[in-house]
Amino acid sequence: MSQFQNIIRSLPPVTKNLIIINFLVWLAMMILPGRLGIDVMKYGALHFVEAPDFNFLQLFSYMFMHSTSSFSHILFNMFTLFMFGVVLERVLGSKRFLLFYITCGLGAAVIQEGVWALTLPDMIAKELARMNHVPVEEIRQWLAAEPQILKQNFDVFTTVGASGAIYGILLAFGMIFPNRPMYLMFIPVPVKAKWMVTGFVVLELLIGLSSAQDGVAHFAHLGGMLIGFLIIIYWKKKGIINGFYY
Repeated sequence: MSQFQNIIRSLPPVTKNLIIINFLVWLAMMILPGRLGIDVMKYGALHFVEAPDFNFLQLFSYMFMHSTSSFSHILFNMFTLFMFGVVLERVLGSKRFLLFYITCGLGAAVIQEGVWALTLPDMIAKELARMNHVPVEEIRQWLAAEPQILKQNFDVFTTVGASGAIYGILLAFGMIFPNRPMYLMFIPVPVKAKWMVTGFVVLELLIGLSSAQDGVAHFAHLGGMLIGFLIIIYWKKKGIINGFYY
């Protein structure tokens, strides 16, 4: 127990508090619906901007929420934050690291909203056509005439998780420490950080473009990485980040 406490004390403040807050919110998400009848997902999860339950606070709150159906979601995100956030916070400083984390999370939400705007109407039309055994074009015409039905179905689609911010952190680590050797469970030899990050980008892009219905917001991950990339490029040009970490 003392060793665990020493590890927690040694964490820089932003990384430590982000991990604590995420776990507290995750516990609240499991307790509040049953004890107080509060629908946490309705108010805090990210909804499509045209959905009845959307509010702008969700662009921020969703990144502190995680799936309660599995421990692996929050475990992966917080373990990754622990592994890479500690290093980045010490390099960037706590204030700049927090700004980076939040901005990547917000950017991921905006990208996800854009993807939803392009795909949700067609996804809903196809699903309703499948459920009712009618041609999809007939459903599209019906939804065009009854837009409120479409909006009601928008609330079915939500996303939660710190993954957008976490993938931004992975991207930043790969850019600042490109040649740092990384050890992955399924690869028996060390891989340079820049190639690891490149692999994540390609994988997320391929899965996202495949239209796989796996319940994962792959384009939100890519959005967090895109925003992280732009921030790191800007900071490098400003001299905030130099090449000594290579």
